[in-house]
Amino acid sequence: MENEKSYLALGDSYTVGESVDAEKTWPVQLVNFLKKNKVEVGTPKIIATTGWTTNELISAIKEENINKEFDLVSLLIGVNNQYRGYPIDQYKKEFEELLQISIIYANDDPSKVFVLSIPDYGVTPFASERNPEKIGKELDEYNAIAEAICKQYKVCFFDITPISKNAKNDPELVADDGLHPSGKMYMEWVDLIWKDVFKMI
Repeated sequence: MENEKSYLALGDSYTVGESVDAEKTWPVQLVNFLKKNKVEVGTPKIIATTGWTTNELISAIKEENINKEFDLVSLLIGVNNQYRGYPIDQYKKEFEELLQISIIYANDDPSKVFVLSIPDYGVTPFASERNPEKIGKELDEYNAIAEAICKQYKVCFFDITPISKNAKNDPELVADDGLHPSGKMYMEWVDLIWKDVFKMI
């Protein structure tokens, strides 16, 4: 379609929408919100797989060998670094590399890139016996690093972590697997971010 905007979403299970139908994932819901507001956006190009860490996402992007630029690029990554106990310095280095890659794919325009914070899976049934307080504290450190790097590169950072914590008291915000967000939670993320994304695109 003429004048249709292009969108690249980079990430892990939270971007691919583990345990929810494709139309309920947040990138697809975001595109639908934008379309309702007269912004024509094509089907998002998603490079994301459940379980990916920062280094695995970097490798996957290189393998995709994309030779085009996008009107919008999103990045949400890091939970599996924390889950596997990788050094936090590795996250810092590789997240910055991924942000640089994102900016390149956005035609070197950081105003067309946005990052979502890592949700706190410590409040989910899956993590109830896995030291939820430690998980939350470590993810706060990861998100603080990501936010600081985004600020350095003048990239928009959306903090969706407070929404994710609501899953502690609302089981409808968790998918059937007891770990990942439901379509309802993804909708709340989109509700938080879409107006700012609308201005970007």
